[in-house]
Amino acid sequence: MLQQIQSYLKFQWNATSEHGVHSPFVFDLVRNCFYDTTNYEEYEVLDNYRNQLLNDHNTIEVTDFGAGSRVFKSNTREIAAIAKNAGISRKRAQLLFRLVRYFQPTEILEIGTSLGLATSALALGNKNSTITTLEGCPSTSQKSKEESQKFGFKNIEYITTEFSSYLNNLKLETLNKTNQKNFDCIYFDGNHSKKATLEYFETLLPTITNETIWIFDDIHWSQDMEEAWEIIKDHPKVTVTIDTFQWGLVFFRKEQNKEHFCIKTEQNLSSMFFEKIRI
Repeated sequence: MLQQIQSYLKFQWNATSEHGVHSPFVFDLVRNCFYDTTNYEEYEVLDNYRNQLLNDHNTIEVTDFGAGSRVFKSNTREIAAIAKNAGISRKRAQLLFRLVRYFQPTEILEIGTSLGLATSALALGNKNSTITTLEGCPSTSQKSKEESQKFGFKNIEYITTEFSSYLNNLKLETLNKTNQKNFDCIYFDGNHSKKATLEYFETLLPTITNETIWIFDDIHWSQDMEEAWEIIKDHPKVTVTIDTFQWGLVFFRKEQNKEHFCIKTEQNLSSMFFEKIRI
C-alpha cells in the first residue's frame, strides 16, 4: 500500500496535460484521443456489457496463473464480483476503445481476457480488426465468449492457453517466417509480475513494426512491476512511452526521439488511484 501511495504522489507531481507536451505525435494523441469528450454510441454497448456481468450472481471456479488477487481469498468467485473488482473500469474501457479507434490497428492481441470487459472495447474500437485474446482460466474464457456472442461481436478469437506457450510458438513462427503474424496493438493484462511481464516483452519484440502500440496494465501495481516498467522504457527499441499511472503505453516509432511522458487522462486522479489500490 505504501509503495502505491508513493507512486501515486510521484505521478501527480510529474504528470502533465497536453500543454506540457512538445512532441507533435504525443500532443495529437493526448488532445484527440485521451481528451476526446465525444459521447460515442459504442459507450452504451460497453455499459450494457458491463451491467450484464454486474447482474450475474452465478459463481465460477477461477484458475489464477498470475500474481494473485488482493480482494479474492477463494478461487470460487461470483461473476458480478469479478467484474466489479478485477475488471477494467468504465472510464478505462472507454479510453481503450478510443485508443483503438484512434490508431485503427487491424491485428490486436490481448493477454488476459478475464470476463471480456477490455476485449469488448478492443472489438468496438475497430470492427474490421481481428482480436486474438488469451486466457489461462477456462471458466472465465468461456464466460467471456458466451457474453460476446450475446452482443454479436464477430471479430474475436478466444484461445484458452498458458500465455508463455502461445507466445513462444508465436516467436518461433515469426523468426522462421512461417505463418508469421504481426500485431499492431497488444494489451498486456495477464500476469502482473516483473518476470512474466519482461518475458512477454522480450518474446514479442520480433513481432513489432513501426506502427505498433503496446499497452501494459498496472505498471505501478507493485515494486516489481515498476522495475519492469523502467527496464521496458530503457530498451533500445523503445522510442516513446506514456505513463498514465494505470497504464504504460509503448511505441517503437523510429522517426521519434526517445522520450518518456507522464500524462493525466480525463479521469479524476484520486478516483483512479482508489480504483487501482482496490485490486
